[in-house]
Amino acid sequence: MTAQKWYEQGNALRKQGQFGEAINCYIQAIELDPDSPAVEAKRMLDDIMAYYNKDNYNP
Repeated sequence: MTAQKWYEQGNALRKQGQFGEAINCYIQAIELDPDSPAVEAKRMLDDIMAYYNKDNYNP
């Protein structure tokens, strides 16, 4: 799968509230393309998870 497809899948999962799975997709996109927009998307989702779910998220 391409970096763009991983990024799009991550966005779809994020919209469904499946944040852990979305982060995994973003990581796959970043591995394929370090300049992917998934970098910023993952950073924002990491911040959200760290703020709201400190007990459920351990990067």
